[in-house]
Amino acid sequence: MTDVAEIQEYLAHLAPPDLAESWDNVGLLTGDPAQRVSRILTCLTLTPDVAAEAISEKADLIISHHPILFRPIQQITSHSVEGKMLLELIQANIAVYSPHTSYDSAEQGINWQLAQLLGLEDVGILRPLNSTADPGLPEQGAGRFGSLPAEFTLAQVNQLIKQALKIDALQFVGNPEMKVKRIGIACGAAAEFLRDAHCHDCQVLLTGEARFHACLEARALGMGLILPGHYATERPAMEQLAELLQQKFTQLTTWASQKETDPLQWDCEAD
Repeated sequence: MTDVAEIQEYLAHLAPPDLAESWDNVGLLTGDPAQRVSRILTCLTLTPDVAAEAISEKADLIISHHPILFRPIQQITSHSVEGKMLLELIQANIAVYSPHTSYDSAEQGINWQLAQLLGLEDVGILRPLNSTADPGLPEQGAGRFGSLPAEFTLAQVNQLIKQALKIDALQFVGNPEMKVKRIGIACGAAAEFLRDAHCHDCQVLLTGEARFHACLEARALGMGLILPGHYATERPAMEQLAELLQQKFTQLTTWASQKETDPLQWDCEAD
């Protein structure tokens, strides 16, 4: 039978923990590595409704992209939403693993997957790691950039992204008629990659969400900034991860949460 440690080893190979940002908290966050696993649930964020789904469907392991234990805590009690959820998961003997930024930056991680979805060519890394590793190994680092197969307007790129991510609306900064050939990608909330994208001659940065001043910075740089939403840029990769796990561990039952939804809604109706 498969145990948590075996799944953990596979995930560490897929998304090496040393690719994680220094501020992050990745890996096995709760649970016993020796625990047997027959059912795995993946999700973007571990919320009470997702935890309830995992318990009712008798999952043994949750792989949540965002860490449930992100900042140091001093108490785990039922008086907080997070504490209550953790206690319920522990009582149900459900382990929790988070790949987070190591999966963002992995060789075939979230940013690479987004580049593939958009059909980008000559894909490179926005922020390479300073490494003395074997020069024969693939370059590693955070973010991706690449070229579209042809030049498009920003408005056309917006439509391409909406179709690729299966969403109805997005926010953006820039002239809709500006020409775009090269795109930077940094999933989630990663507008800090704006200048990295600019240094790689990208006309646009695609990220999930950004603060107002990052939008102003993009405009000052003459760059487009495309914001489909945090959920839209990362949830598909957790669905893909469920499929990868099912292919690797055929004896297990693996699924992406059916209860998880984007907390943000878009009012697209005309006035």
